[in-house]
Amino acid sequence: MLDHLFDVCRPFVEAAAVIAHPSFSRAIAEHVEPWRRQLSVDVFEQARPTGMLDAILLAQPAISAGRADVVWIVWCDQVGLLPATLARLAAAMEAEPPPALAFPTVWRTEPYIHFDRGEDGRIHAVRHRREGDDMPSEGEGDIGLFALSHHAFETRLQQFASEVVPGTATGERNFLPFIPWLAARDRVTTIPCTDAREAMGVNTPADLRDAEAWLRSRTVP
Repeated sequence: MLDHLFDVCRPFVEAAAVIAHPSFSRAIAEHVEPWRRQLSVDVFEQARPTGMLDAILLAQPAISAGRADVVWIVWCDQVGLLPATLARLAAAMEAEPPPALAFPTVWRTEPYIHFDRGEDGRIHAVRHRREGDDMPSEGEGDIGLFALSHHAFETRLQQFASEVVPGTATGERNFLPFIPWLAARDRVTTIPCTDAREAMGVNTPADLRDAEAWLRSRTVP
């Protein structure tokens, strides 16, 4: 999965930071070694599973050292991401003035994630099935891909982390609530994904078979 994501994202990024569990961080560091001829790759350990927000924050030393204008965040099992979607995301971050955050969304039935929007189109809340939230029958969710400005990562995300409340059901510090929090303060842009299957994660053997079948059969737009 890492090799596939590195390959898809390589035209858009110059460095990568991988967050890993301590039990296999060494194996991942060894596996990505050949990629270091093309990318600057750092591997960081998340000692305890306290949530995706804390995992993302572990990459801050690499972000600060590189002074990247834009920071992309990708869940490592989002192997369905398409180059056309990544290109639109890169273009969204090149707008003048650039948004603090841009990300693709997808509409689907029985959503795992749903963003609530106000009459002005601004995202003002996020619902998460995993946290036991009341979910609509159809909703708008993310596909595990986000782009933040350097300021949003270095400053806004730190501010959010200092006041975030852990999830009711999981007790984890989640990243997605950062989106409505940021939207109340800065500009957040969403773009449509290219194919709803880009939201496919790999959490079960069945998910893996589905992802493999699509990767083998599709014509990449």
